[in-house]
Amino acid sequence: MPSTVTDNPQVIGRFAPSPTGPLHLGSLVAALGSYLMAKRGGGLWYLRMEDLDLPRVVPGIADDMLATLEMLGFEWDGEVVYQSHRTRYYQEAAEHLVRSRLAYACGCTRSEIAQIASAPHEEGLVYPGVCRDGLAPEKVERALRVKVYDEVVSYMDGIMGRYSQHLTASCGDFVIHRADGPYAYHLAVVVDDAASGINQVVRGADLISSTPRQIYLQRVFRYPTPDYFHLPLVTDPNGAKLSKRDNAVSLAAGRDLAREGGALLLSALRFLGQLPPSALAGAPSAEVLFWGVANFNPDAVPRASAPFPD
Repeated sequence: MPSTVTDNPQVIGRFAPSPTGPLHLGSLVAALGSYLMAKRGGGLWYLRMEDLDLPRVVPGIADDMLATLEMLGFEWDGEVVYQSHRTRYYQEAAEHLVRSRLAYACGCTRSEIAQIASAPHEEGLVYPGVCRDGLAPEKVERALRVKVYDEVVSYMDGIMGRYSQHLTASCGDFVIHRADGPYAYHLAVVVDDAASGINQVVRGADLISSTPRQIYLQRVFRYPTPDYFHLPLVTDPNGAKLSKRDNAVSLAAGRDLAREGGALLLSALRFLGQLPPSALAGAPSAEVLFWGVANFNPDAVPRASAPFPD
């Protein structure tokens, strides 16, 4: 079993938004949490644009996200990575799995899977393994799937505690590439994190259920497994997840971040369970971030999702 990277003395974290809409309160919380977790110990913080699904990418939003983060005082290390420029690495990884007989071509349509799958799980139907032993003569390749064996993937999340998932029961053999689309998020994020030396992943709790599949792929590739921290989600007062349209904080949304930025960061700190002093009220973004780097306490981050404080 591969070792984790917790022995590495320097933390290497990242923020990896999808440029499908302006930066919003939830992504601001993820950016802030990942930045402070990396920087509080003198670590590195990288930026990666997860823009593989090109039809959903909004032109100009990636640049707007970067400008928004700069206006808020964030400073990243190295050059920004764009997944849309790294397709050949995902292809090489997928081909390695096929050569190793750890992945196979699947010809099942979604409707066929729906008819024969035993039960849905939280992210879709559990694949019943129809094509595991080879495509039937009448089928054409529609996707590549990774073989999942009967095991429980379990890890200790730095915020949410122990999280376990029985992959066979929860998703079955999962897709890493569709013939008519991009490489899957699970494959791309694992390849990219390994290539960048990421040893700390801080992101929203909506992605916690995908983590066991990523750990499984890390084990298959013999990559180190980062430490994971899943932050609570920002909700509306009724507990529903906010839409990107309703809570945008970016320059593209017309926010005056030169004036509002410090206050937004203070609210995000409070959302993450931190107690910034009242003396920071009205302070610029850079000063708030400086306090956060020096004082961030991950043990104070709540597990429950909640509305964003005023």
